[in-house]
Amino acid sequence: MREPWVIGVSGASGTPYARAVLSALLDAGESVDLIVSRAARLTLLDETGATIRDAHWKDDVATWLARDLGDLTYWPVGDLAAGPSSGSYQAKGMVVVPASTAACAGIAIGLSKDLLQRAAEVSLKERRRTVVVPRETPVTRSHLEHLIALHDAGAVVLPASPGFYGAGAQATAQQLVDFVAGKVLDALSVPHTLLIRWQGELNAQRNPLGGP
Repeated sequence: MREPWVIGVSGASGTPYARAVLSALLDAGESVDLIVSRAARLTLLDETGATIRDAHWKDDVATWLARDLGDLTYWPVGDLAAGPSSGSYQAKGMVVVPASTAACAGIAIGLSKDLLQRAAEVSLKERRRTVVVPRETPVTRSHLEHLIALHDAGAVVLPASPGFYGAGAQATAQQLVDFVAGKVLDALSVPHTLLIRWQGELNAQRNPLGGP
């Protein structure tokens, strides 16, 4: 039986993180359900020039990801009768990437104002693996309180904070994006090769021969 990862893209800056996570899951042969919030469509258009239209989602998502979609299903964010809105719908878990402060707040208090928030609430109540990737900085006390509530509900709070030890100070934007995406896949226990892992030796990642 098909058992997808549900990926929610909310309206925070950071749509390249969503693209990297989606591509890595599809590369790993995973099934994916995609939900894009209305605010995320505006951010996506601003950051990438890509559009996501419900009636043309296959062409639009394929253009955005620049790849074959594999086993990807798209659910309109306003469809509260969609599969991921129910706990009886089989799913491995959910990632909200990027996670806006508004999305985090809505999920934390069970607002369920749209399918993205409802699907995340379902993932939490069913005790499925749930990862939220906040990107806002700096944060207010209310932001922190909502993130603590999500943590206490069982979510992995994974801020979009890339490490530099893999590629160094000259890391490209894509390497930093891939680092965060790799940490997301680690949280899902999905194998990947998106980042260079720390091996306990200074500079070893950038000097595979072990020389000075």
